[in-house]
Amino acid sequence: MVDAVVTVFLEKLLGALSEESRVFSEFRDKFETLQSELQLMQSFLKDAERLKRKNEIVRRVMANLRELIYEAEDILADCQLQSRDDGLFSSGWFMCTNPFKLPFQYQTGKSLGEINRKIATIKQDILSYLGVPLLNQLEPINAQNDLMPRWSSPVYDHTQVVGLEGDASKLKEWLFEADKGILAIGVVGMGGLGKTTIAQKVFNDRKIEEHFDRRIWVSVSQNFSEEQIMRSMLRNLGDASVGDDKGELLKKINEYLLGKRFLIVMDDVWSLDVTWWLRIYEALPKGNGSSIIITTRIEKVAQKMGVKEARLHWPKCLSKDDSWLLFQKIAFAADGGECKHPELENVGKEIVEKCKGLPLAIKAVGGIMLCKPSRYHEWRRIADHFRDELAENDNSVMASLQLSYDELPSYLKSCFLCLSLYPEDCVITKDQLVHWWLGEGFIPLRNRRSAIAAGEDCFSGLTNRCLLEVVDKTYHGTISTCKIHDMVRDVVIKMAEDDAFFSTEGKNCRHLGIASSMAQKANHKLRALLSTTKTGEVNKIASNTAKKFCESRSLRAMDLSRSIFDTPLSGLLHQIGVLQHLTYLSVSNTHPLVQLPPSLDKLSNLQVLDVSYCQNLKILPPCIMTFKKLRVLDASHCGSLKYLPKGLGRLSNLEVLVGFKPAKSSQLEGCRIGELRNLIRLRMLGIRLSCCDEIGDTEVNVLVNLQELQHLSISCFDSHGNNDLTSKLDKLFPPQQLHELSLEFYPGKISPSWLNPISLPILRYLSLSSGNLARMNEKFWGNDNTVWKIEGLLFESLSDFEEEWERLQQVMPALRVVNVSWCPELVSFPIENVGFRGGVWKEEVHKS
Repeated sequence: MVDAVVTVFLEKLLGALSEESRVFSEFRDKFETLQSELQLMQSFLKDAERLKRKNEIVRRVMANLRELIYEAEDILADCQLQSRDDGLFSSGWFMCTNPFKLPFQYQTGKSLGEINRKIATIKQDILSYLGVPLLNQLEPINAQNDLMPRWSSPVYDHTQVVGLEGDASKLKEWLFEADKGILAIGVVGMGGLGKTTIAQKVFNDRKIEEHFDRRIWVSVSQNFSEEQIMRSMLRNLGDASVGDDKGELLKKINEYLLGKRFLIVMDDVWSLDVTWWLRIYEALPKGNGSSIIITTRIEKVAQKMGVKEARLHWPKCLSKDDSWLLFQKIAFAADGGECKHPELENVGKEIVEKCKGLPLAIKAVGGIMLCKPSRYHEWRRIADHFRDELAENDNSVMASLQLSYDELPSYLKSCFLCLSLYPEDCVITKDQLVHWWLGEGFIPLRNRRSAIAAGEDCFSGLTNRCLLEVVDKTYHGTISTCKIHDMVRDVVIKMAEDDAFFSTEGKNCRHLGIASSMAQKANHKLRALLSTTKTGEVNKIASNTAKKFCESRSLRAMDLSRSIFDTPLSGLLHQIGVLQHLTYLSVSNTHPLVQLPPSLDKLSNLQVLDVSYCQNLKILPPCIMTFKKLRVLDASHCGSLKYLPKGLGRLSNLEVLVGFKPAKSSQLEGCRIGELRNLIRLRMLGIRLSCCDEIGDTEVNVLVNLQELQHLSISCFDSHGNNDLTSKLDKLFPPQQLHELSLEFYPGKISPSWLNPISLPILRYLSLSSGNLARMNEKFWGNDNTVWKIEGLLFESLSDFEEEWERLQQVMPALRVVNVSWCPELVSFPIENVGFRGGVWKEEVHKS
């Protein structure tokens, strides 16, 4: 990924050279020489990337170049740290005579000169090897062409299934025939064939949901323990099962399932040693038509787990027609899922034929073509490259995934390699990925573009290429969590280890998951240290391990979320101030955390700070309000947090602020809500209110001029139906361009007057949950000329809400998705079309 490393470095260098700094002026000529050399080399680095997989000499040369770029990036970061003190050394004579500056000047100049000499030699070596004898035959590439994917938002439905309907129907027939004992069904086939997709389609089928009292999905994969399997089963049943031994876990599973008809899916089982399963199976209640589905690549595994020959299902590869249909749905998603370019049909079918009917391969190449221009010569180039990959590796899936990686824009290669840290079947949050990418500078930022929006575009760039699988979406369809297919993981780990991005052994790499072994010496190359635990699990970290976290001085990203420490975290991280390159810090859901370490005040480069779900955290240090680069501050779900410190309005780059608890007039050290009016770059805001004193009479207009604000959440938990707060909220007008609004625990009986289609003309998503709301304000219904443009609606736990559903539908003609639960007084809601899921009534409305 040398081309990716170079692209990221040049992006940072471009920003640094635009700064007016005496420190940079000392080395400007050397940095500019480095910049021009690397820009020229970009034009052939991608070819060299492919060659290095086949040639050891090119491989070594590229590895040396990568290390030099990382060294140059560290020097650049040190210069930026030095430039903070530029004002103290404003005169030339003081700059030259200061004993603290002289060693830095000398060493930096010497190092940059040496790097430039080595890079010039490497350039000539690569040029000679590639058969490019003259330097002037190459031109610097246009970086603008590589900045953003062609489609930067999701453009197709990730849940669509083609050609597997017959497989799913066959399995459902078997399930409905189950009677005595426990029916075992095996789905067997090679990787990428769609086994998991078939099982998911059956598992989520409405009739299957109604037929079974309990459904359990367990991702087994290659690395698992018997205890992990049991805990995963219990989490499916709503039990955290903390502190139980295996015997107690089995007893609990039996109690939850006793007398119930249940369906268990054991997905992706590899081990021929099934003693773990025999123990679990023995504890399961028998009868009632309960069933088990096992997906595996190995027939003998299914047989050992009790599947009879008559209940083994071998999915076939997709037919020629189904393969072309699936490819069209992805590659031409922007055209409605149909090829409208006759000149591309033949080459498209040639590409699909090479996929040999394997859905994962078809999705991968379809994702590539979706992000390419609809030009014949570009498609011909991809077809030829695919042919070459198949000549090296006859596995269509692996060849298509390798091609997907090769065709990624440089910056997306870095983002993609981040996936190598996560264990098998780990559910990954989009926010963690975006914050990490932002912290390491992987996201290209130009023209003061929103960093979070650019990060979300990168995320969509990977989902559109089918390199990420969707796990969960919000009620309005935004992807919130994802995972990667095990074959995609195989590819990304190989690429990451080849480029010293990540190592499964945790040695000599720049990125490490905390779930990996930490029993090692300090790694001074480390750039990122992240929690990568699976859903429902926590890291239990010993003190001697935690103390090593601050020894890697090059760290850019440190995420300790979902971790338990045996002593207070603030003490373990008392030296965190030495990590002055740190840009992303998350201590979300860590325990015990009562306060942040004092040396935090030295982390002036922080762009993301996440303290969410720290229930014992009572105060944030005032130094946070001096972090001018901060873009994300997440203090949500911090129940003990009294307020945020005064000075929040100075954080002019802030784009995301959630968990904002404004100070009362008597809390002089706290931040008043009025400071929000200065945060003109805010895109997402979450406010927590409990009394009217938190909003002054002159502060009710604080949100109106936040023109970038798209997502607003207001929670009035613990307000106890405060009428004075209701009157203040009625005047707290949001900006007109608001895209999404969430009101939780609203204290009033009637909705705010500003909640109407005239005041919020482009609102697309509305969520109302809990609280006292009974009726909508008359303005809510608009007039003959105005109706809502709302597409997604969520009503939850509104026990007094008694409006008519038909009237709501009339004023929301664009409504596509509805999620309604625990609203017993909602008049004329079509309950006959609703499925009962886990004690909650829900309806999904889909309109063309």
